[in-house]
Amino acid sequence: MIISINGALQDEQQAVVSVYDHGFLYGIGLFETFRTYQGEPFLLPEHLQRLTDGCRELGIAYEPSESAVRASIAQLLQANGLTDAYIRFSVSAGVEALGLPARDYTKPTEIIYIKPLPPRDEQVYTAGKALQLLKLPRNTPEGLYRFKSFHYMNNILAKRELSLYPWAVGAEGLMLSEDGYVAEGIVSNLFFVKDGMLHTPSLETGILPGITRGHVLRLASSLGIPIQDGLYRWEDLVEAEEVFLVNSVQEIVPVSTMYTPSGQAITVEGGPGPITRQLTAQYK
Repeated sequence: MIISINGALQDEQQAVVSVYDHGFLYGIGLFETFRTYQGEPFLLPEHLQRLTDGCRELGIAYEPSESAVRASIAQLLQANGLTDAYIRFSVSAGVEALGLPARDYTKPTEIIYIKPLPPRDEQVYTAGKALQLLKLPRNTPEGLYRFKSFHYMNNILAKRELSLYPWAVGAEGLMLSEDGYVAEGIVSNLFFVKDGMLHTPSLETGILPGITRGHVLRLASSLGIPIQDGLYRWEDLVEAEEVFLVNSVQEIVPVSTMYTPSGQAITVEGGPGPITRQLTAQYK
């Protein structure tokens, strides 16, 4: 694939960053993942705002130009012969001396990765996906809230645990907080419906303030669906009428079955429920 480094298109085999880039040395970097529809990056202003806010918190002197980013994505789509694609937009701290920084990062590295979108399995959207409860807890954020950062070890270990459950092939993994509250999936935020109310875990659990999560909350509000965020237990999901997952590439994915670590299966009755279907219809 052809990718972009600091605005220049390069073949992925020749694209490199310095071993002294603090993104490599210390994980100081942020990224956003999103997709395009008819060549247009979806919810791009929201993604860039979160990226900008995070860079400011980490002392990375970087403020993206929305028009420049749109132009780069259009170039990448054309260069790779794609109409629509999965985009990962990364900002690494940049090259500095070995050792913890004493000042802000003034020369960050911008990298835009692109790849074809995964095949859309319509069966998942009509029949639902499985959700596997994991033993590994969600770690606490490094700062006051969770960055979408290069520090991804917790998610990788969660993915490794998920692979140990033979009944959970194709499932998403669900992490609880250290206090036992429902947090988020490995690559998704979680929603559920109980007594007609749409619930989602509070940011107090240390979850990522997902862009798609925010979009769904705004949609629900505009549709008059009652919303509540809070601290929930696994038992709340077991008693839910509807459960669904969201992320920027997969959109809204209903959950049909939930598994405990011992392999006990809990069925979410009825497939995608009325609120899930209503939100899905209005998503784009």
